[in-house]
Amino acid sequence: MRVDDRLMTIKLVIGGFTLNTISAYAPQAGLDEEVKRRFWEDLDEMVRGIPHNEKLFIGEDFNDHIGAASGGYDDVYGGFGFGDRNGGGTSLLDFARAFDLVIANSSLPKKREYLVTFRSSVAETQLDYLLCRKYDRGLCTDCKVIPRKLRERYQGSQRVTLMVTKETGGGMERCKEMWKPRKQRI
Repeated sequence: MRVDDRLMTIKLVIGGFTLNTISAYAPQAGLDEEVKRRFWEDLDEMVRGIPHNEKLFIGEDFNDHIGAASGGYDDVYGGFGFGDRNGGGTSLLDFARAFDLVIANSSLPKKREYLVTFRSSVAETQLDYLLCRKYDRGLCTDCKVIPRKLRERYQGSQRVTLMVTKETGGGMERCKEMWKPRKQRI
């Protein structure tokens, strides 16, 4: 269900569980504070509407920098990031803490080339993140940027690998699900 130009949610029932994915595109740093406030309020409302017994993954371009150091956010940040934190990154970390989420791709060690999600002639940044509930962190076994050249800029998609276990009549069966939270637009 598309909420607006910045937020969309999809609910999937897979086996015996429900998986909610939210695709988010946060306002850029230079936009009006009212636009940013409205984005965070809408995302807050979406997350509150998802029952705690359902799986939740939020991914996409948050236009924020969480930085390379946890800086007091060890409960939501795994320590594997890139660059310096900005105010928007602090807002993202506070949001994760408020909803008992973790930034899954900060929990997985990666080479620099798999961390940078945007590169131009003047900067390299990590703007794209995957958030999930703390108790579902173990489902995310891999999360990395898939580099792609777009004209003079470099902007990568993320690919997430989830390992999902479901009960079957004779025991447990492992399923591997792939989720690519963003399509490239040329």
